[in-house]
Amino acid sequence: MVTEDQLNNPPQPPPPAPSLPHYPEMIMTAIEALNDKNGVSKTAITKQIESTYGDLPPAFTTLLAHHLDVMKQTGKLLFVKNNYMKPDPNAPPKRGRGRPPKPKVPLPPGTVVPPPRPRGRPPKPKDPFAPISQPKKKTSTGSGRPRGRPPKSPKPAPTSAPPVAGPPRGRGRPPKVKPAVAPIGC
Repeated sequence: MVTEDQLNNPPQPPPPAPSLPHYPEMIMTAIEALNDKNGVSKTAITKQIESTYGDLPPAFTTLLAHHLDVMKQTGKLLFVKNNYMKPDPNAPPKRGRGRPPKPKVPLPPGTVVPPPRPRGRPPKPKDPFAPISQPKKKTSTGSGRPRGRPPKSPKPAPTSAPPVAGPPRGRGRPPKVKPAVAPIGC
């Protein structure tokens, strides 16, 4: 039976776990604490964080792997021979793939930028002093016939061809006719 005390004071939720710092902060402090010149493995980072912070959420290993991957892709960590290390601050920035773009020369102020060139081959220049030419007349080649293959004309229907007597021919190549051989020696 529910007492009056329980109605007025509902059960308290369990106290929240002590808040953990963000994963990138935990990872960087673990790498700094281990301080290995060859880098630190994922298992060493995990053990260092577990020993420092104690009670961790059940999905800790998955979240750690995700954050390590993100930090590796953004350049906050270097991944060399299965070890994570902090990048050298004096090292030049890592270049992307392909040829780098040409440096753009800044134009002086007040310069009008010309429109970009159109695509394709430019047209031939026209000479302004050339005389205006008349359209060319067709010249004959001398034979009186037009160039090229003549158009195909329809065949006229045979009107006076007599029908061929005999049986109609069969399809395909006719068999080879063998000469009659006379028997030898009788």
